[in-house]
Amino acid sequence: MEELCGVGAAAPLRGDAEEPKQGSVLFLGGNEVKSSAVVKYSSAPPQAAFARLQEKTDLKLPPANWLRESAKLGPAGTTILGNNKKSKPFSSFGMAYDFIDSVGNDVDVVSDSENIKKLLKIPYSKSHVSMAVHRIGRTLLLDELDIQELFMRSSQTGDWTWLKEFYQRLIDQKWQRKKKSKEHWYQKAILSKFLYYSINGDGAAQPVPSTSKQHQEGPVSGESDEAGRSSWPAPFEMPSSLSEDPGASNQGLKNDFVRNILWTFEDIHMLVGSNMPIFGGGRYPAVSLRLRDNNKPINVLTGIDYWLDNLICNVPELVMCFHVNGIVQKYEMIKTEDIPNLENSNFSTKVIKDIAQNILSFLKSNCTKEGHTYWLFKGNGSDIVKLYDLTTLCEETEDKYQNPFTMPVAILLYKVACNMMLKKNQNKKHYGTIRTLLLNCLKLLDNGRHPQIIASANYMLSELFQLDEPKKEDSTDFPINGNSDESYSEEEEEMPDSDENGSYSNSSDPPDDNKAVAIIKSVGELSVPEKYKSVHRIRPSCAFPVCHGTEERCRLVLSYVLEGLKSVDSSVKKEGDLPAADPSTPIPLKYEDESTSGGPECLEKQMALFLDKMGSFQKGKHCSQSGMIPGSWQYKMKLQLILKSSRAYYVLSDAAMILQKYGRALRYIKLALQCHDTYCCLCASMLPEVLVFLCQCLTLCGDIQLMLAQNANNRAAYLEEYNYQTKEDQEILHSLHRESRCQVFAWATDLSTDLECQLSVSCKCYEAAYEILLFSNLKNQNPEQHIQVLKRMGNIRNEIGVFYMNQAAAVQTERLGNKNVSTTEQQLWKKSFSCFEEGIQNFESIDDATNAALLLCNTGRLMRICAQAHCATEGDFKREFSPEEALYYNKAVDYYLKALRSLGKRDVHPAVWDSVNWELSTTYFTMATLQQDYAPLSRKAQEQIEKEVSEAMKKSLKYCDVDTVSARQPLCQYRAATIHHRLASMYHSCLRNQVGDEHLRKQHRVLADLHYSKAVRLFQLLKDAPCEFLRVQLERVAFAEFQMASQNSSAGKLKTLFGALDIMVKAKGAFQLIRKELVAESEQKSKDKSSAENVSPNDSPTGLNKEEVLKLLSIFESRMSFLLLQSIKLLTSTKKKIGGINEEEVVLKTNKQVYSLLLRATANKSMTLLERIEVILNLLEQLAQNNEASNGGIQ
Repeated sequence: MEELCGVGAAAPLRGDAEEPKQGSVLFLGGNEVKSSAVVKYSSAPPQAAFARLQEKTDLKLPPANWLRESAKLGPAGTTILGNNKKSKPFSSFGMAYDFIDSVGNDVDVVSDSENIKKLLKIPYSKSHVSMAVHRIGRTLLLDELDIQELFMRSSQTGDWTWLKEFYQRLIDQKWQRKKKSKEHWYQKAILSKFLYYSINGDGAAQPVPSTSKQHQEGPVSGESDEAGRSSWPAPFEMPSSLSEDPGASNQGLKNDFVRNILWTFEDIHMLVGSNMPIFGGGRYPAVSLRLRDNNKPINVLTGIDYWLDNLICNVPELVMCFHVNGIVQKYEMIKTEDIPNLENSNFSTKVIKDIAQNILSFLKSNCTKEGHTYWLFKGNGSDIVKLYDLTTLCEETEDKYQNPFTMPVAILLYKVACNMMLKKNQNKKHYGTIRTLLLNCLKLLDNGRHPQIIASANYMLSELFQLDEPKKEDSTDFPINGNSDESYSEEEEEMPDSDENGSYSNSSDPPDDNKAVAIIKSVGELSVPEKYKSVHRIRPSCAFPVCHGTEERCRLVLSYVLEGLKSVDSSVKKEGDLPAADPSTPIPLKYEDESTSGGPECLEKQMALFLDKMGSFQKGKHCSQSGMIPGSWQYKMKLQLILKSSRAYYVLSDAAMILQKYGRALRYIKLALQCHDTYCCLCASMLPEVLVFLCQCLTLCGDIQLMLAQNANNRAAYLEEYNYQTKEDQEILHSLHRESRCQVFAWATDLSTDLECQLSVSCKCYEAAYEILLFSNLKNQNPEQHIQVLKRMGNIRNEIGVFYMNQAAAVQTERLGNKNVSTTEQQLWKKSFSCFEEGIQNFESIDDATNAALLLCNTGRLMRICAQAHCATEGDFKREFSPEEALYYNKAVDYYLKALRSLGKRDVHPAVWDSVNWELSTTYFTMATLQQDYAPLSRKAQEQIEKEVSEAMKKSLKYCDVDTVSARQPLCQYRAATIHHRLASMYHSCLRNQVGDEHLRKQHRVLADLHYSKAVRLFQLLKDAPCEFLRVQLERVAFAEFQMASQNSSAGKLKTLFGALDIMVKAKGAFQLIRKELVAESEQKSKDKSSAENVSPNDSPTGLNKEEVLKLLSIFESRMSFLLLQSIKLLTSTKKKIGGINEEEVVLKTNKQVYSLLLRATANKSMTLLERIEVILNLLEQLAQNNEASNGGIQ
């Protein structure tokens, strides 16, 4: 071990000196028992060789160096000689504080070596044993409980009266203080002088003047008395500064042993404190030095004492100096393993091992409750050992602080929990243990006396519950014991053969001592191997409460946070009895707060500016209204608790958001941001992780406001959720308002009824979050957060843009047709355009091509709305496609093309790609349709208009994907069919109006025919457009009639006529669809008469426009009648044979028959629509057969 300068200097290094440098581990004790010891800490200087005293040296005379400081001895000579004072009642706690890692885990016992020896000598000794036992996890702490000293104090102070009464009633009815004999002090004095002689080395007795001798010897006797008395603390003294070093307080909690040793005796691991003097010399590196009266032989108790001391301290040899009446006679050297075989002190090491194992098992089986003080007691001359639970006995009195062990135990529980919390590699299975330690610690503490530990313990309890991830229950390994604050079950507290009401051999013991937790009926039992087996199995972890969901977990966290806040607030109240400070005078603070250190000044200024911009924050008002002093433990703890509550509320809000409980989500995020308000007011600048968390809160708040805007229908339910508040939340708010009432983020959490306001607040939340990331330079450290905020900003700007765009469209609809575009509309367009533009920039800055494309698409839609607004400025009678419309439609086209360029290819996002293509196709189609229907003839020539229409229609076709199978395919097919129909109609119209240029006429004829064919083919694929199909076929018939009019030969006319009739026959499919829909409608009417009343005469439930059908049917009948009449005339008048006389007659006969039936049908006005359709289908069927024959004949 490294050389350390005395106890005081060494103390801070304890716990760090895990790897000793001094010596190797020795295994002593022969084959019967195994023993090894590792020195964990030593404050002794390097070992000095002892000096053999000359024979006849008189030890009654003090040496010159007696009780004086020496470099060899260390400060005050206490180190190498050991501390001869009585063991302090809290000595095990001092060691436990210094070696906190060992407590609760791998060590079974922590105690003074004197206590260990006393326990192992119980079966051999008649003397009394009185020890306090405490359990921390699997570790037992043993301390001497000096009953005499305790009751002396009780007589003076009135403390411990309950124990004194109990002791007198049950154990020793005639208690009186036993004084130590003169012989005791004489032996102590000559031992002290002997050790000083041995270290002095000159061997000469140097007498000191008698007055000096009296002066020196006097305190030796009084010293122990006084030391023992002062070692007992007042019942509720509290360390002045727990956070700094609670162990080194005036409560005797210092670890003042010369060395701390990790001793393994068989399978028992013990942390032992020892003050035995060890010298160098002899054949071994270390020896222990003992002084014996030659007239008194060594007995078993002394032998066990010497043997155990040497085992514990790894000393291989014992040097004994024999004296008679203080005159040195001789020296004798004995090996440690030979001590059990000395004459008159024979003992079995195996029996000592059995005693050790039995006592440990007995204590572990019965000292089961953490935080409780147990008392192990054996009376003088008694064979019975009893164990009492002093905590339970003490609870019968008014004040639990009558037990002076309460505070040290609470602090140790707290320290062990802290130590386990700080270990980064801790498995979460240990959380149950930590929770039990902290809960047991809190049971022992009083809020009025120990607010700091209570606040800190509650904060740690809240930290155990993971808020940032779903709870993974490890309930398979350990039984769930969520409601129990104890680590141990009732069954485990029983000892194997406990018989509390059994008989007693010693008549001095009362027959009904039912206060004892457990009893060893005879000390002889301890020597029986495995007489006491520990039935108490220490669990590897205490059960952690199972939280059935996020809300329950967060509520538990908040309950601990609230308790912590109450502790802080109550302590501030008490410490607030200071002279009132002038509120206008700033207090100069000479401290650096942990939470603000390291933050540059510019960041503080930026934060102040940001808060000022956000809300009603007063610059420079970073102070507490309750009077908390910045830098104090209350200040630091409250900041941590506020932050923890904020995180819990954030998680609750997020969980409510997932459940679509948006009112509840807004309430929780409001509480989270109110916590931030207080935090901002208390703390000038924030740690980066706090700023990142504030960003997350603002982002979530923005999400909630957006969802509230999109779900306006449930506003009443959301309002009810929002206004509900638990008592716990109110108390936390009350604690926050004690410090500050500033409302920096109040604007973000109001539940508005105005849609525009909600969208605006949502946007402002995202902007605030983005601003924090910018000014704090956190965007590079948190790229994911940065991207998420920008995405949301882009999205909300799109939402706001769409909102203004829809408003503009609504204003446009309300405006009368002859009015010009209003200023309101133009303002809405500008707002909408600005939002889309900013949103596009947001998405482009994070390379989000898909969303950028969607916003470009929406901008295109806005341009189309602008175009539509300009088209309604004139009446339809003189309506022309205006230049403004053309301008906005072309702008729309530009934005759609930009969107396609942004995406690059369809694979990036097929759905968006298809959507943009469709919108682009629609824009071109609308432009072409408007130019065609409202031709700007006042500005352009007919040919130019036709050319532009044709180009626009072709572009529309280019972006109209009819082949890809999707939900939009039927729409694309309908659009393409309509385009072909319109182009065919246009070329048909051109052909009718064209005069001259035969080449152009021929081109138009070919194009018209081509587009009619394509339109028919596409309409035939659709099952829901019979009227459109019928219209195209009728136009084709008209086109054929127009061609027939220019033909001169009968054969040519006849051929055209048969072609037209064939077109009519092919319209049969459209009539079949119409009939199917009419039949379905008729069936529906018969099933449900009430629905029949709701159906208008022109519209069927299937969507068929009856008025349109009637109109087209009338035209069809008239054209069919005309064509049949013409064919009959031509066939009758022609002299030419058409494939033979028989065929001509058959065709003529059929046509006459069909014509006759058609005339009768059209003459009958009482026929229903369905009946007329049936007639037409029947006639078309006859014509279809006739046409086959006629086509053959013509060919």
